[in-house]
Amino acid sequence: MNFYKIARPLLFSLNAERAHHLTLSGLRLAQKLGITSFLRPKSKKNPVKVMGLNFPNRVGLAAGLDKSGNCIAGFGSIGFGFVEVGTITPHAQDGNPKPRLFRVREHEAIINRMGFNNPGIERALNNIQKSRKGFDGILGINIGKNKNTPNERALDDYLHCFRKAHNYADYIAVNISSPNTSGLRELQTPKFARELLAPLMNEKERLNEDTGKNVPVAVKIDPDMDNDQIKGLSDLFSELQIDAVIATNTTVSRKNISDHQLSDETGGLSGSPLNAKSNEVIAELHAELKSEIPIIGVGGINSKKDAEEKLSAGAALIQVYTGLIYQGPSLIRQLISIEE
Repeated sequence: MNFYKIARPLLFSLNAERAHHLTLSGLRLAQKLGITSFLRPKSKKNPVKVMGLNFPNRVGLAAGLDKSGNCIAGFGSIGFGFVEVGTITPHAQDGNPKPRLFRVREHEAIINRMGFNNPGIERALNNIQKSRKGFDGILGINIGKNKNTPNERALDDYLHCFRKAHNYADYIAVNISSPNTSGLRELQTPKFARELLAPLMNEKERLNEDTGKNVPVAVKIDPDMDNDQIKGLSDLFSELQIDAVIATNTTVSRKNISDHQLSDETGGLSGSPLNAKSNEVIAELHAELKSEIPIIGVGGINSKKDAEEKLSAGAALIQVYTGLIYQGPSLIRQLISIEE
């Protein structure tokens, strides 16, 4: 029985953000009661090694669903091979005013302008310690800067989170591409990107040497850059030996939903309208990076075919978010079965 088909109409009758929190609470409870064992894929794991890490399968949860690190084992129990929590900032922040999360049902899409709402790195790590128990997959911690930190001081925030997260994460994702924190995407420009990423990679080497634990660094980029911008970042990633690129974050474009009544809502658009653009960025990155730096493909995966297109474009791993909201856990079972 597809339990999600029964639950979805109820969840979709609620305010999107309320439904989000209710779903996470329900998933935590279901995992503790062992109910999610009925949802877990019965197929083989299809393990893969990426960034020097052994992933049980290539299907991950994208950052944004578990912002506080409260539901790691819950998501693992429905089949995810890796879970990325966050984005987490040094200090707790409420994010942008509500309403800030909107379903665009006709397009199987979401618009969000959450604004890095999270409990801050200290509390998030406490959550992670508790909610990771029972999870045997790979954990990524996605870090960012606080809203009131100017870009000239952004490195301080990223370094603070990086140092705190190092002992807890299997990899750390550096988010410089959310459209919902004013000015954040400026960190993708050559000047800011170098000033931010070079010290982070140096800190990674220092911490890895001190602790004996290798924690790869992935950088999350946006889908709204042109080819010249992608090439420039690719050159920098190769120079700095970034461990992976996550492509892509949400888009500010409304081209594919211009006829919808919600198209004027500000924020990042995810889901099906993002799929083709995300694939284009992945293909461009792959052409520039070859096989030197792996790509984690995310954006608009609503079916097995969508995932296969991401892999064909050059992704080594895939992540889902909006597709899970519309399709439910059955989507994970489909994706895990993909053989590359």
